[in-house]
Amino acid sequence: MRKSKPKKRILLPDPKFNDQLVTRFVNSLMYSGKKSIALLSFYDALDIVEKKTSENGLETWKKALTNIMPSVEVKSRRVGGATFQIPSEVRPDRKTALGIKWLIDFSRKRNEKSIPEKLAGEIIAAAKGEGAAVKKRDDTHRMAEANKAFSHFRA
Repeated sequence: MRKSKPKKRILLPDPKFNDQLVTRFVNSLMYSGKKSIALLSFYDALDIVEKKTSENGLETWKKALTNIMPSVEVKSRRVGGATFQIPSEVRPDRKTALGIKWLIDFSRKRNEKSIPEKLAGEIIAAAKGEGAAVKKRDDTHRMAEANKAFSHFRA
């Protein structure tokens, strides 16, 4: 057990939209510390989204992210030799983290050519309420619903 909680690091907002959530997303998107490339990929993806949907790219991305964020999840807990999947509420910070992670993971698995295209495709799908990341959220909710009977084991 640790002595104290680690301090929250303050993120600088991104240069174009002046938004901390964008910085958080880009930090998850980047490989090997190549932040400028990740930023360019993200901005290109938003441009593609704007061209395809003729809506504001940032707003569409935020809508997609809120469509992906789960509100409940299951956590494993051992009770008397048996392991139960116990549904629990998701903290707001973790909600965002899971949404970002799922959006990036499933956009990387898409079949388009470049990362901006893959990301744009997943953002558009998620904003409409479809796509692999939204399916993941639905599966998580379904799992929590199925294990509702064990919610009295919550710590």
